[in-house]
Amino acid sequence: MQYSLFPQYKYKFFSLGSGSSGNCYYLGTSEYGVLIDAGIGIRSIQKALREYGVSFDKIIAVLVTHDHADHIKTVGCLGDKYNIPVYATETVHNGILRNRAVRASLVHSRKIIEKEQTFSIREFQITAFDVPHDSIENVGYHIEFDEQTFVLVTDIGRITDTIKEYAAKANHLVIEANYDEYMLQAGKYPYYLKQRIGNGMGHLSNRLSAQFIASIYSENLQNIWLCHLSQDNNHPEIAFKAVEQALYDNGVVVGKNVKLETLSRYKVSGLREF
Repeated sequence: MQYSLFPQYKYKFFSLGSGSSGNCYYLGTSEYGVLIDAGIGIRSIQKALREYGVSFDKIIAVLVTHDHADHIKTVGCLGDKYNIPVYATETVHNGILRNRAVRASLVHSRKIIEKEQTFSIREFQITAFDVPHDSIENVGYHIEFDEQTFVLVTDIGRITDTIKEYAAKANHLVIEANYDEYMLQAGKYPYYLKQRIGNGMGHLSNRLSAQFIASIYSENLQNIWLCHLSQDNNHPEIAFKAVEQALYDNGVVVGKNVKLETLSRYKVSGLREF
């Protein structure tokens, strides 16, 4: 009997874009995959998929977190033109319908899900959960497959017990680290916008994200990606260092105990296989 010298990875994750200019993430196998959010253009999606040899016709679903334009710009095209099912809560779907950034209406591709009601897409067992944000509604996604758990939670106004419950189960965690608190307060944004970002229904700071990640860390957590970094009020190195230090203070060494990566606004991320 022959044994491979190298591990055989089945699942792939990468970010196609992350930030207020557009959010889109891929999770899948060599046979099929799902997109989480579709806030970038269709050509950008197709080009990014090609970078890692993923055929566009392998996309079998889109999971939507919430109805802000940077998360839904292309869902109408994906659903209406390419007949890809688009999964969201009924409230989020209603928000998509009213959003002028979505040019094509969802009809036959519209799939309604309920928060904390698990549903299946092939071997993915998916549960949406509530995330506070100033959209009409916002959810994170907890996805189980092959004894692994992937969790994505973004546009987080504040950490809740529900977020903690699901994020603490993750082997692979995508979580927002939107802004550096000093950069936001010292920056050029008007007062009302600074208040909107930090009022508990906006976005999560590096400090709060770092504290939360450190508080839920267990040896089961293998990968952390920091998403939705602000272009004006953050920097990838600052966000990375904040989380790295918080973990280190708890005895966790990045690169040894866990992998950590910041996701770019415009560039496709590195490919992570597991």
